Amino acid sequence: MAERPDNLFARAEHERLQAQAPLAVRMRPTDLDDFVGQEHFMGPGKLLRRMLQADRLSSLIFYGPPGSGKTSLARVIAAKTCAKFHYLSAPAAGVKDVRAICDDARQRLATGGGRTLLFLDEIHRFNRAQQDVLLDDVENGIILLIGATTENPYFSVNSPLVSRSTVFQFEPLGVEQVMAILRRAIADPDRGLGRHRIMADDEALRYLAVACDGDARRALTALEVGVLSTAADAKTAEIRFDVNLAKESIQQKSIQYDGSGDTHYDLASAFQKSMRGSDPDATVYWLARMIAGGEDSRFIARRIAVCAAEDVGNADPVATMLAAAAVQIAEFVGLPEAQLPLAQAAIYVACAPKSNASAKAVWQAVADVQQGRTIPVPPHLRDAHYAGAKTLGRGQGYQYPHDRPDGFVPQDYVGQDLGKRYYCPKPVGREKKLGEYLQTFRDQLERCRGQQKSADPPDKP
Repeated sequence: MAERPDNLFARAEHERLQAQAPLAVRMRPTDLDDFVGQEHFMGPGKLLRRMLQADRLSSLIFYGPPGSGKTSLARVIAAKTCAKFHYLSAPAAGVKDVRAICDDARQRLATGGGRTLLFLDEIHRFNRAQQDVLLDDVENGIILLIGATTENPYFSVNSPLVSRSTVFQFEPLGVEQVMAILRRAIADPDRGLGRHRIMADDEALRYLAVACDGDARRALTALEVGVLSTAADAKTAEIRFDVNLAKESIQQKSIQYDGSGDTHYDLASAFQKSMRGSDPDATVYWLARMIAGGEDSRFIARRIAVCAAEDVGNADPVATMLAAAAVQIAEFVGLPEAQLPLAQAAIYVACAPKSNASAKAVWQAVADVQQGRTIPVPPHLRDAHYAGAKTLGRGQGYQYPHDRPDGFVPQDYVGQDLGKRYYCPKPVGREKKLGEYLQTFRDQLERCRGQQKSADPPDKP
């Protein structure tokens, strides 16, 4: 049976558009075996592959960095499930577009035309009301939704929509995976660059794979730019794609950084945990990631100051002083010069002995104040610098410590036995000596309390 003329025209139009598409679009995989990466859910026996093989696909949310295969996998899934594929970009679409697709999907199901797959790119760019339009049709299975986002869906996508979907987190592609995609593009004569005689050095391909930071789209774009720009000027049929051409093609490495999203908080967490873990090399690397990404130097300085007080504390008080200086200098000079005092303070904190004894002391004390019975200030500790204080008994019985040669008087500073010690110095750094010094006074206080109890008259029966 001859193909209808309108079908022939549509196919020819599609082929012309495909021929003009960038290499990254032309080289998108056409089946599951061509898909590269994400083995943690697409490998043999893994969840998403099992769902596809069993034809039990539910709505999905793909979450991950650019160029990791979210759109490509959505198109492969559409072909695998024989569903009608619709693509919408959230920044350019509206509620009217979504409703039109949902109405068409409902009509297709009613007439036996099969299911509809809606791929909604950058779904986080839809506001809450726009996302709510999808809820009923997703829940009732009218459409299969695949939402793609570079932001954490648990923060950027409505909770009801997340609960109706299976979330898959995409990881950046590895160096070897990107190199495999580049080699496939060089060899493919139909969709790729195989019509050119390309001699590509492994060093050049590896350079692109490293510089693209797991973004296959960026690596393929750089490869296409390098090859086609050279082919236009080549005097011979052979194109040599070496590392110099690779560097020229990809230009400066792009640093992916979201100043208010996951990257911001994840890097800050890694930075502070590296300082706490006494690893100066990891500390300065995460510091560099934040600086290169454009993080506010004041935010970085605050993280260093918090870590110095919380994780070093009295084991090395100089850490807090140095962190305070870094805060002031960062505020005063700004980047790029501020990276020097920030690095100095961060590395010092990482290398300093660690004790969170003072932090634990205040955390426990605040918890007791908030949850327990409030202890009134004992009369002998109350302010006595006003007329009438003596009449009220304020300050009576207070002993001035400096009247003693050792500067210590064993007197009660709470008014009752707390039954606990908040500050327990660790035997590290300067806190070790501080603890030994403190213990001598605590021993004296315990002896005086014991003597006072023995001198008290016995309770009447």
